[in-house]
Order: sequence, then structure tokens, then C-alpha cells
Amino acid sequence: MSRTATAAVLREYGGPLQLETVTVPDLRPDEILVRIHGVGICHTDLTAAAGGVPVPVPVVLGHEGAGIVTEIGSAVSHLAVGDAVVLGFDSCRQCRNCTRGRPSYCTRFAPLNYGGTRTDGTTVLQDSEGAWLHGNWFGQSSFSSLVVATERNAVRLPPDVSITLAGPLGCGLATGAGTVLRVLRPESDSSIVVFGLGAVGMAAIMAARIAGCATVIGIDPNERRHDLARELGATEVISPAGYDDLGRHLRRLTGGGADCAVESVGSEAVVRQALSSLGSPGVCATLGLRAGRNPITVDQTHLLNGRTLTGVIEGDVDPHRFLPELADLWRDGRFPVEKLVRTFDFTKLDDALGAVRSGRSSRQF
Repeated sequence: MSRTATAAVLREYGGPLQLETVTVPDLRPDEILVRIHGVGICHTDLTAAAGGVPVPVPVVLGHEGAGIVTEIGSAVSHLAVGDAVVLGFDSCRQCRNCTRGRPSYCTRFAPLNYGGTRTDGTTVLQDSEGAWLHGNWFGQSSFSSLVVATERNAVRLPPDVSITLAGPLGCGLATGAGTVLRVLRPESDSSIVVFGLGAVGMAAIMAARIAGCATVIGIDPNERRHDLARELGATEVISPAGYDDLGRHLRRLTGGGADCAVESVGSEAVVRQALSSLGSPGVCATLGLRAGRNPITVDQTHLLNGRTLTGVIEGDVDPHRFLPELADLWRDGRFPVEKLVRTFDFTKLDDALGAVRSGRSSRQF
């Protein structure tokens, strides 16, 4: 039995996302059908829409969806119709990295999340003419009112958490918070500098406060974000303009250099600034995604002095364990997701995309 849904379809790189009526075919035994109540717009969606990520077109993007399970396949055992879920990235849950709790480094991450099809090459969406559309973007393609996902990437939400606002827990917010709480693991009296105050950087700021960092410095040229960063836990917020040597200034502010840095921009200049803000020893985590290859150069002598540069995907977390923890922190008022979002009706998708591109808000729905 086929079902119809409304989806935002990208038919060519750089083109508009067009709302179209699509058809969802019968579920496979391991699949679930989710009616989306809210979806975040992530920078990775924008990069893919511009052709910077090799997902095939035509395609339905979106990978920060949350909603209600409306149907389950015959082999689904841990979810039921009526469950509220947040959808994260997909992983095989069977390879060595998955079984040791690091599914963001699944050996099949690329085909499962970027391939646009099921593993057998079939897709889960058709347009009004009956032509197949690529879906399965991060195991969901949640720029659609109905989404096919699996138990692998669907996490049940507590009953008192807002479904409409929960979507970014599955990617951007988990990336920032997981990097701090699971990768950097700062001590309670430590210092941290966060470069880039979009949703990922703001999540890192909140996580640093949760970890008890004594000094939390945010860096962003968009001064409209500064007050919110302070409200969320930054002890100081700086615009990088006007500093000939930002790293030196940050070392001075942190009494010799920060213990940790989070870099969510991805440019060579910002990676170097983040490294130069560190004390010895110190760790910089780079998270920013740039289209295609992104070569950078660093001073090896700088690293020899005990500093580390590490890359992090999806916060290096297992969504099934970490997302319920974030939901609990949100419910307790320590991770206020609602302060990061502006809401848009799905029919106002162009407005939401424009607000994200301009940096007027951290997240849109």
C-alpha cells in the first residue's frame, strides 16, 4: 500500500527545493514510517544542495527529523506505532567500530548516509510521475512529511520532550555537545575556546558549562550571536575582527593557552587560530565540513609541544545512548534547545533556508 507525502525535492545542484507530492512504497521488514513533526536545517544539507557532497539528484534532503512512528515493519522489535522518535545518522550497527560504541565511524557510513538509496540500490520515494527519487539521506530524508527510517537510526524520546524542537538533537547539537563531553572531556576548572557560534558551537558552549569549565570563550564575527552565547554559558565572547594575532590574545585571556578548542568552521585560517589558542598540552577538535577536499597546513613543531588536532564526526557518540542523555539535560533546563531555534511552517522553507544562510538564527524548522 503506497502513501503520499509532501517533500522538498532538489532536482539539480544549486537549484531550488521544490515542494512536491511524493509516494512512499511498502516498508521492508526492518523499516519504520515516521510522520515528521519538526526538522532542522543543517549546514550539511546546504552543502549537499550546492553539490559539495556527492549525493545523487533528484533527492530529498533533511537529516534532523523528529516525529511519531505511524507504521513498523514485521522485524521491528524495539519501537512501536505511536512512539515519538528523533532520527540520527545511519550506521550498520555490526562492524567493529559500531560494536565498540563508535557508529559515527561505521565502515559503511558513506553509502548508508550519502548514497541516496537502500543498500540494495532501491529508493523509498517516487514523484508524481512515478519516477524514483533518491532518499535515505542520513537514513531519513526528513524534508518530507513522511519518512522511512529504521531502528538503527531512530531513538525514542521521553514523553515530556517537545517533538517539534527535538530534531537537531540527532545531528548538530549532538555533534557540538558530544565533542565536548565525549571527546575532549574537559576537567571542571579548565578553559575552552569555541570557534563558530552556529548550532554546533552553541551546543559546545552549553556542554562546556555542563562540564564545569571555568573559562568558556566564544568566537564569532556575527555579533548578533554574542548575547545568546553568553546566556548559554560563555564567560566571554569575541569577534575575531581587529586582532592581528587572535591566538596570542586568547592565550593571554586563558592564562597561557586554552586546555581545549572546538573549531566548527573548517577553514584553514580558523583551524590555525584554534590551534594557536591552545596551551601545552592542549587539544583542538575540528568539526567544520567543507565541500570536497580541504587541505590545510599546520606547524608540526606546534604539535610537538604536546598539542593535538583531532577530527570529529557526529560528536563521536552512539545516538541510542547519547541522545536520551541530551533529552534529559534539556528537560532539566541545562541544555535549552528552545533558545536556539526559530520556527517556520514547512511551506515557508525558502524563508528558513535564507535565515540559515544569512546566520540570522542557529537553527530553523
